[in-house]
Amino acid sequence: PMVFNTLTEWKEKCPKNNDGKLEFVFPNGKGNVESHSNILQRGLWAPQIAAGVVLEERPLDDAGKPKLDEHGNEIVIIKAKYPGLHALRHFFASWCINSKARGGRGMTPKEVQDILGHSTIGLTLDTYGHLFKDHSDNDALAEAEAALLTPIPATQTQHAV
Repeated sequence: PMVFNTLTEWKEKCPKNNDGKLEFVFPNGKGNVESHSNILQRGLWAPQIAAGVVLEERPLDDAGKPKLDEHGNEIVIIKAKYPGLHALRHFFASWCINSKARGGRGMTPKEVQDILGHSTIGLTLDTYGHLFKDHSDNDALAEAEAALLTPIPATQTQHAV
């Protein structure tokens, strides 16, 4: 419901094109297609940099020494750690795989294969198999045991006898 409500609100406020039509979910300010570079810079890189998910690049001069700015300070270039949109797909896959106890969805390899549209389970496991190794049956068994052994409160009907 939250996503639906948010998108419904956005649809009302969303910039329309020159004909007054809404053609895109996320258009630019004039209602047209947003450029790839703006999507990356504003939608992917800026939030990463604000969150500190970055790589620092320290350029060197020809002598192998750090380059300095006009004030004599070392030049440090801050870049988003995950520069491409494909990183969002990998984030989504990781979220699907991680256990619910760790904030994920706890999906099986087959479920992840289906949701990502991989042609084979092998492709899914070759790409994300290392993430599945962290799952522990002990956690799932402990959850099931707790659910089965939790006392069920008596109802009024049970007391009427």
